[in-house]
Amino acid sequence: MNRTTRTQLRRLPKRGRHDSATINAILDAGFLAHVGFHIDGQPFVIPTLFGRDGGKLYLHGSAASRMLGELAQGIPACVTVTLIDGLVLARSAFHHSMNYRSVVAFGTARKIDDSPQKQNALRVISEHLIRGRWDDVREPNAKELKATSVLEFQIEEASAKIRQGPPLDDEEDYVLPMWAGVLPLKLSAGTPAADERMAPGTAVPSYLADFSAMH
Repeated sequence: MNRTTRTQLRRLPKRGRHDSATINAILDAGFLAHVGFHIDGQPFVIPTLFGRDGGKLYLHGSAASRMLGELAQGIPACVTVTLIDGLVLARSAFHHSMNYRSVVAFGTARKIDDSPQKQNALRVISEHLIRGRWDDVREPNAKELKATSVLEFQIEEASAKIRQGPPLDDEEDYVLPMWAGVLPLKLSAGTPAADERMAPGTAVPSYLADFSAMH
């Protein structure tokens, strides 16, 4: 993966990672990406679902989506994914922080028009959200595929940044009589809530019953 000044970490560079294994692990653990781009002097940042296939990210939405339409023109874009692991509570207000894992990826996108490729990209997105679901549902028909725009975002370069561990207070503050430490946070799955119109006798699939979104 390329590496230029775009992905050079100037603030706390020791927290940075540039290896594909770390970057891909963070992308695979996240559900929501934020896509940043610039149109006629106005910046936009739009949240969206995604899926990863190697060094590519797939994005999808309505064929009328302004974001997807602009990105399909090949304009430079930035995709970010952030996972929050805990609140870091220090003895001083200045040193409060968060434990997190994040990725910033730069690149350009192209529109996928080929139906089999589009179908595969949608499968990647579906499997990213919950593995096993795609083979358990009706696949998109021709009308639905036409109404859906799918982009392939090629990651040209990316960097990860990770903060772990306890608060880092000034040495003289460690004697202060106040609680300090980390409040862990995690994303976890609840009990599946069945649709009221589900066909009688339909069982909860194993991939859903066993699902655990803990990052």
